[in-house]
Amino acid sequence: MIEEVTHENIDEVLPLIRKYQEFYGSPYVADEKNRVFFSQFINSDQGVLHIYRYDGKAIGFSTIYNGFSSTRAETVAILNDLYVLPEFRGKGYGKQLVDHAVKAAKARGYSRLQWLTAQDNDKAQKLYKEVGAIKGSWFFYTKET
Repeated sequence: MIEEVTHENIDEVLPLIRKYQEFYGSPYVADEKNRVFFSQFINSDQGVLHIYRYDGKAIGFSTIYNGFSSTRAETVAILNDLYVLPEFRGKGYGKQLVDHAVKAAKARGYSRLQWLTAQDNDKAQKLYKEVGAIKGSWFFYTKET
């Protein structure tokens, strides 16, 4: 079951967020900082945070942020985070989270859902191909400020 994260269930998603950050090797993992940051998506027009429960256990989550497209001159949805516990991968839960994100983006009036993944995350890329996503041709750059 996929549902929006609320103030009542945010404690269930925080351990998954930590695991997601650890998966990507983030040096910025901090539970209280995560609580404050991800709480901004509760009942918000800035985005939405979803939790996936299987047999009552939190096994995955996704986060959709508002983004902007200059080429479209409109607001788009960014699937910024998608995570499923390793023992539940390959069973369709990630696909359900992506499908749900597409529906949530459409319900919010966005014409596109877009996202990034690590170049070596082959499992995620396989999933994205299965859901009919098109791999973009843009390179992603960052520079610390």
